[in-house]
Amino acid sequence: MFTLPLLGTGGTLVLLAGLVTAVVLRVRAGAAAREWAATVHELRYAILTVTSVLALAYVMNLSGQAATIGQSVAAAEAGLAFLSPVLGWFGVAVSGSDTSANALFGALQVSAARESGLSPELLAAANSSGGVLGKMISPQNLTIACAAVGLAGREGDLLRKVLPWSLGLLLVMCLVVMAQSTAVLGWMLP
Repeated sequence: MFTLPLLGTGGTLVLLAGLVTAVVLRVRAGAAAREWAATVHELRYAILTVTSVLALAYVMNLSGQAATIGQSVAAAEAGLAFLSPVLGWFGVAVSGSDTSANALFGALQVSAARESGLSPELLAAANSSGGVLGKMISPQNLTIACAAVGLAGREGDLLRKVLPWSLGLLLVMCLVVMAQSTAVLGWMLP
């Protein structure tokens, strides 16, 4: 069943907050509309990327493709626990959104966990945790960070500085998740 909870979504709430702010600050409607349009224009590629990834996630989940891929990935068995954060890291590095990566790979991780006898909660959390580590190398986030501090056009320099940290932390996350899938740290799971 399709639902469209417009009042409960983040975008609607941000739009309403913007409208209330414009009223409180007495910003003219034309100026507010121009600023909104300029912001949408500036973020158009990010918006297109996130909505495309979410659309792909819905198609993959509802058509059973994520479950089918999950069954194939389950062949990695114990190695799946180690690779699970990498999938989330990759998804966020490409899409720039932990939400998009979770929507795209979350069902796949849970399906693969069930097939391989691992904890679905562990792999879903590993996907999300790995995704957080991918945020720092996402092109969208690098662009926003450089623009915020007046270093526009130096995204490559920033990427070279943060990539080793991202990979190092990802390795630590993979080892922790691997240990949590065994008796070593398995006591941490509910």
